[in-house]
Amino acid sequence: MSNLTISIFGNKIFFEIINEMKLFSKFAIKYYEDLDLCVKDAERQNLLVIFFVSKKYESFFKKRKVNNFPSILIVESSTPKSMFCSELREQLNMPFAILEFEKKLISLIAKYKFKKNSLIQLNDYIIDKNARNIKKNNLHLKLSEKEINFLILFSKSREPISRNSVLKKVWNYSSASQTHTVETHIHRLRKKILEKFGDNNFIKNNKKGYYI
Repeated sequence: MSNLTISIFGNKIFFEIINEMKLFSKFAIKYYEDLDLCVKDAERQNLLVIFFVSKKYESFFKKRKVNNFPSILIVESSTPKSMFCSELREQLNMPFAILEFEKKLISLIAKYKFKKNSLIQLNDYIIDKNARNIKKNNLHLKLSEKEINFLILFSKSREPISRNSVLKKVWNYSSASQTHTVETHIHRLRKKILEKFGDNNFIKNNKKGYYI
């Protein structure tokens, strides 16, 4: 997560303070007054966002429970602990110490790095090798470990992959093995993808092998 930009929404004084602190000098820091623009930029770019959440915006964050970008929500002291927390979202109640804020920030960056490193793009799909699922738009499909390894193999190649290569690299079988393992798994995976995503052309094949 190099060259990370920290975006701050809702508290210009806080923005000015941390922008002057050596503790945060390795980050680029931006300030937003427009919530929608802040969220859109965070979704498009490599941003971590610090939201100062007033009562006015609580309903927005309650509805938007999941982000694809990391964020820290700083809320009023009366707000229940962990009310807004999720996988890539931390909550910090006011008042707070700057070292407490730094600890939350470091923890969140580590989580985001781990999450980001587990994601693999495969055409229009995203594979999450840690969660063992494949995603397209807002649909998710849980896969087995072998199915994930199978798809990762395809993500690393621009050329069709032969049956023998799949046997060796995914199942550690000899190319001389008489087995229908590959064909069976492809049939099952095609069926799963079709049922979940409506894609009947997910795994193709020609004389050179299989490809996606």
